[in-house]
Amino acid sequence: MLAFLNVALTGVRRLGGDRSGNFAIATAVMLPVLIVAGGGAVDASSAYFERSRIQGQLDAAVLAAAGQSDSAKRQSTAAGFMPASAGTGENPLVVTNNSDGSVTGTYTYTMPNSFLGIVGIDNFKLVVTATAMATSKSGGETVNEGAACIHVLANTSQAVLINSGANVKSENCGVDVLSTSNPAFIMNAGAKIETPRFCVKGTNYIKNGGTLTNLKTGCAAAADPYAGRFAEPTLPSKCETSGVPNGSTFTLKPGMHCDVTFNGSPKITFLPGLHIIKGRMIINSGATVNAEGVTFYFPDVNSEIRANGGLTFNASAPTSGPYGGVLMYEATSSASNNSNKQQYIFNGSVSETLSGIIYLPNRNVTYNSKTNQTSRINMVVNTMIMNSSNWNIEPYEGGSSSSQPGSSSSSSAVRLIN
Repeated sequence: MLAFLNVALTGVRRLGGDRSGNFAIATAVMLPVLIVAGGGAVDASSAYFERSRIQGQLDAAVLAAAGQSDSAKRQSTAAGFMPASAGTGENPLVVTNNSDGSVTGTYTYTMPNSFLGIVGIDNFKLVVTATAMATSKSGGETVNEGAACIHVLANTSQAVLINSGANVKSENCGVDVLSTSNPAFIMNAGAKIETPRFCVKGTNYIKNGGTLTNLKTGCAAAADPYAGRFAEPTLPSKCETSGVPNGSTFTLKPGMHCDVTFNGSPKITFLPGLHIIKGRMIINSGATVNAEGVTFYFPDVNSEIRANGGLTFNASAPTSGPYGGVLMYEATSSASNNSNKQQYIFNGSVSETLSGIIYLPNRNVTYNSKTNQTSRINMVVNTMIMNSSNWNIEPYEGGSSSSQPGSSSSSSAVRLIN
């Protein structure tokens, strides 16, 4: 028995003195720790660089989204800059329109780990945010806060009449009314005007019901933003079109059109360029009008395009050239002409899409149209009546340089604020 204990004790002493065995055991114990530490550093470094990359993409995304005046399009605009969803059914990008006019984007991304998964940390959840705002280059009101794109100039009683059935909606287009008369405007029941501001210089008005958001009275309504800015062309010696043309399909070249009537339900295409409407152009019910890259000029207050209902009207201003940005304008150089205000009716009762500046300061405009898409306009009128219309509008922001007639001092600059 004693001999056995001596042998066992000798074996224990040898094991304790075996340095190679201790190293092997220590290595076996420490190896997972070393892998986790080193691999964790690699995973953390990868996550840091991935977060920086996504932050740059999100910054670009919210800058583009903030420059988009149509808030409904900001999500899709920003999404075009970001990685697509991994198919989880969740949208990793959230775009928020803030009350101050800024736009915030938040992007959530799950990044898989290469090493930390062995200790149960399968991924890092990365959340990045960015905020941007579009502001006027002149340092004024932010574009998204609703600078006016409709100006009503007349200082008369009932300068604006909003009748039952009128439905106007805009995210960024305000309405400025210069009248200080009593009442400056009348709104009847059954109407809905949803704009970021409805600014009236006067304080007296009549509201018989309806919904009118963001009304401000005693407000600093803006004056005519385009006064004296548009050159008036010399009238041609002959008319390009006149009388009652035969047919059902017409293609009109740039030039002067004099007292023209289109009967039936014609399809009319105005080719790009300047079209001078001298006298009344009558377009009967059921017509379809397309005018892309076109400027309409009215040399006096008795000249107009008059639609007899049932009209589909799609028109956009040129994007460059001497009339860049201008869709419709009229002569204002004659005092006698300016003192003889006349009615102008927008009567596209099927659908209407307009893009450009509409400058009619000598017209008492009646709006009966409805829009299937958003019209992007800056409009100046003498007075305005809104009847049973469905009108989706946003400010017109493009189309011309500062040296051209259609330029605007309210062009936007976009900056990151967070």
